[in-house]
Order: sequence, then C-alpha cells, then structure tokens
Amino acid sequence: MPEQKTKFRQVIKAVFGAMIGVQSEQQRQQDFSASGPLPYIVVGILFTLLFVAILLALVSWALA
Repeated sequence: MPEQKTKFRQVIKAVFGAMIGVQSEQQRQQDFSASGPLPYIVVGILFTLLFVAILLALVSWALA
C-alpha cells in the first residue's frame, strides 16, 4: 500500500478512538500505513493535556 498523506480529521478520529479503546483493526492498519507518526503523537499529547485539564477543572469545581 503506498504511503498516503493523512487528513487532520482522520488523525483526530484515530487518536480519539485509540484513547477510548474502540479502534477497529482496519483503522489501526490504516494508521500504521500513514506517512509518519508525528501527527498522531502531537494530537495524542494535546488530547491528553486537554483531558487532564478537564479533570482538574472538574475536581476544583467539585471541591469549591
């Protein structure tokens, strides 16, 4: 399969699916055949930071 440029929407869908654990085998294969891991790493880090920020905000709101 030739390398293909992944779209931003596909990267977000792949990272979100992987984070909640509902990624299909076909999607995983498509992700691994993508042009490179950098977009997935960047979006994964951003999603993780956003998740932690939301948790911190909820905890501080609940304790206030």
